[in-house]
Amino acid sequence: MKNSRRKSCRGGSALEMAMLMPWYIFLFVGAFDWGFFSHALISTASAARVVALYSSQSAAYAATNSTNTTNTCTLALEELRYADNDLSTLTTCTALPVIVSYSSVTGADGQAAASVTVQYQTLQLIPIPGLLAGQFTFQRTVQMRLRG
Repeated sequence: MKNSRRKSCRGGSALEMAMLMPWYIFLFVGAFDWGFFSHALISTASAARVVALYSSQSAAYAATNSTNTTNTCTLALEELRYADNDLSTLTTCTALPVIVSYSSVTGADGQAAASVTVQYQTLQLIPIPGLLAGQFTFQRTVQMRLRG
């Protein structure tokens, strides 16, 4: 009796796995995309902070910001080096996937400040309709009071 019952139950777990496999793949792709997008967002915020710290060195930098765009671009690209796009061939930060812009502003405390905006566009990944787009453009702005 036990032997015949065992034979009739064979393949139940294989059928269950086959029916749930699309959901497992869907969850894996979502987690994979979410990880890439999270890393890109964190890298963009870090790049904006580093460039703002460099840009806030002194009032002299504010006067010569056009000559130092290469330095700010290099710093931003260094922070985004481990992002998913291959940024090793980039030499300027004036078009996507990386745009770095700088301006002198008056901070919340009334003092001169540097305002830096970094935009980063991710690679095209697998979209999940209704949940995750296939590609994002992240933008982070950081203001830091001028030092020195």
